[in-house]
Amino acid sequence: MNFDKFFIIAKEKGLEATQVYLEHSVQLDLEVFKGELEKNQIADSRVLTIQGIYQGKMGKLTTEVLDEGQEEAWADDLIKSASLIESKDEVFIYEGSAHYETVEGLRNEAIEAVDIKTKIDMVFALDAKMRDLDERADLTQAFYGQSRKRVLLQNSKGLKLEKDVNSAVLGGYVVARQDGDSRTAFDYVQSNDMADFDLDVIAETTVTKAVSQLGAKPVPSGTYEILLQNTASASLLAAHVSMFSAESVQKGMSKLAGKVGQSIAAESIRIIDDPFRKKSPKSGAFDDEGVSTQPLELISGGVLKGYMHNLKTARKADATSTGHGYRGGVSPTNFHIQAGTADFDATLQSIEKGLLITDLQGTHAGTNAISGDFSLQASGFLIEQGKMTQPVALITVAGNYLDLLNDVTTLCDDLKFGFGFIGSPSLKIKSLVVSGS
Repeated sequence: MNFDKFFIIAKEKGLEATQVYLEHSVQLDLEVFKGELEKNQIADSRVLTIQGIYQGKMGKLTTEVLDEGQEEAWADDLIKSASLIESKDEVFIYEGSAHYETVEGLRNEAIEAVDIKTKIDMVFALDAKMRDLDERADLTQAFYGQSRKRVLLQNSKGLKLEKDVNSAVLGGYVVARQDGDSRTAFDYVQSNDMADFDLDVIAETTVTKAVSQLGAKPVPSGTYEILLQNTASASLLAAHVSMFSAESVQKGMSKLAGKVGQSIAAESIRIIDDPFRKKSPKSGAFDDEGVSTQPLELISGGVLKGYMHNLKTARKADATSTGHGYRGGVSPTNFHIQAGTADFDATLQSIEKGLLITDLQGTHAGTNAISGDFSLQASGFLIEQGKMTQPVALITVAGNYLDLLNDVTTLCDDLKFGFGFIGSPSLKIKSLVVSGS
């Protein structure tokens, strides 16, 4: 759709600047439950978000009606929307950055060329593999999701940017049962390359996670050395990522306020947000405001280097936007703790007595992203003399996230990203307080 006519009409009606953000998404979802195809669904949507500055206020509207001839109505609605705004905050429509990187690997056409029947067969095969691996795998579910998103960002200041990205996820969910006990687990792989989907690995990992937890019980309360598995560490990082946002800092909702240049973590900790990560749908050369993106180092050598900014927070701080303006706020792309070099098994073997934490529950309710305090139900395994000796559940681990980062002694080489595209390697931690039996 050509938006030049709209920009002209909007200007004639008194709008100082206008911008359109058109997102076209196609989503395929497949699910197989207990050997039966439960979901085979394709969704196709086009959503247009329009912004316009009128008398210093930002009007906004969202529509799925993209017919020609709507331009005058859009402009009128923007004026009405802007007239209702009482905030005195400065508003922006960005004219564009001097340079935008070419980001490789955002879209892989080959995965779209694979027919749906082949993908359905793949999901059936994964479900069957999980059921066949262990008779205790009582309930199984396999799923596949594939998306393609095309974005057009254009404004009356001459900026025009486009992005085309696709991604897929293949995973499984298992309920294992034995002697009245039941345990659940899931695992997945996210990529836009079919070659990355190893059904045997996904099936074995998922079933092993569930079955190995059968018979789990709490350990005595105390302070334990901890090996925090990558997926659990990523979920804990995700619960605290907002403290690195300049928006949170400026609202007094981050413990990191005023700490740029100070040591806040172990020297080995490096936290990066990487908008150029391959095979990730969160990657791209620009944010929703049209600002060019670059990898951003938040922590280096344990020292806080800065915050994530959008245009609004950057203006307030007399800084430059870091390209993190998403959905009207500040958000990360591929935010992660950089992997170390230690082998996971060797790290586990180095622990005389401690706990391997494989899962944390209730990270939204049990964490405080302002203070960094957390108290979470956990499960995993007791480690004795370098070996996992018994499954553990019904325990609570508590502490402060910044203290935890300071207490990291080893970073493993097994970086993994979660569904929210927040990633971490497994971390060996000096100690955490555990409440159990």
